[in-house]
Amino acid sequence: MNQLLWLETLLKIGSGLALVLAPVTLIRILGLPPAGAGLWPRLLGALLIGCGAAAYIEGAWTGSRGLGLAGLVIINFISSGTLAAAAMLGGGAETRRGSFALWALVVFLFVLALVEIAHA
Repeated sequence: MNQLLWLETLLKIGSGLALVLAPVTLIRILGLPPAGAGLWPRLLGALLIGCGAAAYIEGAWTGSRGLGLAGLVIINFISSGTLAAAAMLGGGAETRRGSFALWALVVFLFVLALVEIAHA
C-alpha cells in the first residue's frame, strides 16, 4: 500500500506542479482546448498538489488520519468520470492528440482506483 501512496504522491504533485508553473505550455503540448487564462489550470494544479501532499502525509506519518486510500479512490473515480463525461459530451479536447491524452488519463485514473481498492 505504501508504494501506491508514493505513486499517488508523485503523480499528483508532478502534474500539479506542471500545471501551476506552465499551464498554457502544458495545455498546448497535450493538445487540450485553451483555458483563456492560466488561473483555472493553476487552481487545478494547486488541488492536485494538495491531494499529493495529503497522500504523502498518509504514507509518511505513522498513525495519520489524513486523506487515506479510500479518499484517493473516490478522487480518482470522480476525476476519471468527470473527464470521461467531458470527452463524451464534446467539452474535451479539440485535437486528436488532446482527446488521446484525456482518454489515457481517464483509463489511468480508473485503473489506479481499482488497484487501490484491491489493496485496501
